Amino acid sequence: MTDQPSPAPLDQVADARRREMAVEHLLFGTIRFLAQRHPELLDELDGSLGHLWDKSEGEARDDEAVREIARKFIRSLRAEG
Repeated sequence: MTDQPSPAPLDQVADARRREMAVEHLLFGTIRFLAQRHPELLDELDGSLGHLWDKSEGEARDDEAVREIARKFIRSLRAEG
């Protein structure tokens, strides 16, 4: 086994953002697919947002900001339907 240097912090941030973008794309596509077949899914997701929270600590924590991002996704999906 060779000792490979760990990625630079900026590379780690870029990799994390790329993974986040890929996951968002796949989840959005999956929800779109399911919502076309089961329109009530969006109502269920919308109703569940009260349980969504921000895992940040201290002043950075903003549960409502996280919920608003989810609401925007749901509105976008409803507009497509």
